[in-house]
Amino acid sequence: MEAFTLLDAVAAPLPRINVDTDQIVPALYLQKPRSADFGAFLFRDVRHDAQGLRRPDFPINDAAYADARILVAGRNFGCGSSREHAVWALADGGFRAVIAPSFGDIFFSNALKNGLLPVRLAEPLVDRLLDTLQRFPGTRLCIDLAAQTVTVPDASTARFEIDAFARHCLLEGLDELDYTLRQSARIEAYERERAGLSLP
Repeated sequence: MEAFTLLDAVAAPLPRINVDTDQIVPALYLQKPRSADFGAFLFRDVRHDAQGLRRPDFPINDAAYADARILVAGRNFGCGSSREHAVWALADGGFRAVIAPSFGDIFFSNALKNGLLPVRLAEPLVDRLLDTLQRFPGTRLCIDLAAQTVTVPDASTARFEIDAFARHCLLEGLDELDYTLRQSARIEAYERERAGLSLP
């Protein structure tokens, strides 16, 4: 997993609330293996019209957001079913972080485990960000995970909270398996000690 330290990138606005995981990646694509490019399925049904053409009014279809790595959305982002594929689609689509006032609980957990940073900020601030990003396409934000801050267009910073273990894993580029493997020496020492205690 790629380490997440400082992300200075174009942010794309998605001024919608209750964006569920079926909108992020439709159920049709859930049988695909992880090796598939899930970025091709990101927002597939809402991003395209009935003829399969991209909707010009869907924000991330705008060329100004082609290189966006941060998505800013309304409250309750990632609600709905617990499909991990939604996180894969965002990650494969180039996003490293999503900023919203609130998230679906399972989506939030899945994001942290897959290297996608979910950032909770106060709703009035998110609303202002959405307005700025729509009025000035190509606007950049800076997320500093070590400092737990987001620097917004007026150069002010907003602090966000994150679980200490999840923060450590993201900073080090570790998933839970990687973290466990790093503890192998301690695990082996513990097992040897336990084996010794069980001897007569």
